[in-house]
Amino acid sequence: NKALAMATDCNGRYCYLNPRQGAKIAVAEAALNVAASGGKPAAITNCLNFGNPYDQEIYYQFAECVAGMGEACRMFETPVTGGNVSFYNEDPERAVYPTPVIGMVGIIEDVSHITTIHFKDSGHDIYLIGETKDEIGGSEYLRTIHDKITGKIPGIDLEVHKKTIDLLLNLIRVGLVQSAQDISDGGLAVALAECCFVNGIGATVTIESNIRPDSLLFGETQSRIIF
Repeated sequence: NKALAMATDCNGRYCYLNPRQGAKIAVAEAALNVAASGGKPAAITNCLNFGNPYDQEIYYQFAECVAGMGEACRMFETPVTGGNVSFYNEDPERAVYPTPVIGMVGIIEDVSHITTIHFKDSGHDIYLIGETKDEIGGSEYLRTIHDKITGKIPGIDLEVHKKTIDLLLNLIRVGLVQSAQDISDGGLAVALAECCFVNGIGATVTIESNIRPDSLLFGETQSRIIF
């Protein structure tokens, strides 16, 4: 009755602004995606995309991304089973953002634990696991609305992230979760919208916070799940 859960993740903007932290987040986000499907993270592969490594800034990006990826994988006990490195991804004017794409595979112990994103029925309670912080740097909101890729990217506490994954998996296994969605690109507002798409079931939510509205709705604080 076992099944596999798989996810790919990477935010090139994060890795451009902070390569080591961006790579940690790529691994952490893939792990949370797998967990939100009911799977325990097991291993990763990767596709590391960078510009010319003879450029010292590019080489720095590469070295920092590999270090961040390794740190996260040790925390989640997800060995790197393989992967590839692609250099010289650039034109005469610029290089691609450092993009260490993570492919994560997880094990769902029983198919009854398979969990999907969308809200299932009216009248269900909606919960948010995780603390929302005033973190708007590097966000999809800044890029899309203000055409800026700048600022301090969200922090990531790998130990807290692992505890969040363990909590979610326990809730799924005991049958308390009907749907689960991690909060990533676009923040809380986008994640809630994604939960409404499939069944066309909307949501009424009350959010109490002193954080300014754009950061509250579209900030991309890590280690958060809607369920």
